[in-house]
Amino acid sequence: MKIAQMSLLALALFAALPLAAQEQKTEPSQLSPEQQAMMQAWGKAAQPGEQHKQLAAMVGKWTTKQTMWMDPNAPPMTETGSATNTLVLGGRHIRQDFRGKWMGQPFEGVGYIGYDNVIGKYYSTWMDSGSTGIFVSHGDYDPATKTYTYLGEMADPASNGAKIPVRQVVRVVDNDHEVFEMYETRDGKEAKTMQIDYTRQK
Repeated sequence: MKIAQMSLLALALFAALPLAAQEQKTEPSQLSPEQQAMMQAWGKAAQPGEQHKQLAAMVGKWTTKQTMWMDPNAPPMTETGSATNTLVLGGRHIRQDFRGKWMGQPFEGVGYIGYDNVIGKYYSTWMDSGSTGIFVSHGDYDPATKTYTYLGEMADPASNGAKIPVRQVVRVVDNDHEVFEMYETRDGKEAKTMQIDYTRQK
């Protein structure tokens, strides 16, 4: 409860300080030490850093090739599509708008990626026209391989919502090429279920 109260107080202070500064010339020194520490922590958490600049290299328009393994004993299905990555909220997050097909039908999705300064992790979210939920995962970046690895859990509609561990890998090949891979763990065995090859549009 105290955390929630502190968060609300911080938001209230952010909203009130500009007006207070105009009307009463409020100085930071007029805040209590606790309030000053809170404001500094929130300001630090909101400041884009090197991780955000690194992610910004993904901004742009891309063509995609999707390869999906629905059955390990059958050939994969392939489709093509497009993706547009846009910086939002002052460079703090990247939004991806995806258009393509799924099993021959129109398909679209919206995702966000970014870096959370507070928890020190990269994050990825995804929503699409093939579900009514949202997938959230967190991960790290390996500079040696230029690879982002995210871990999360997916509620499987075919198994009454059972949670399926998911590992997502994004490998930066070069400035114009990226590879996304998705792995699912079922019955203790991990298998690759999807790959998307991204090529920057010129």
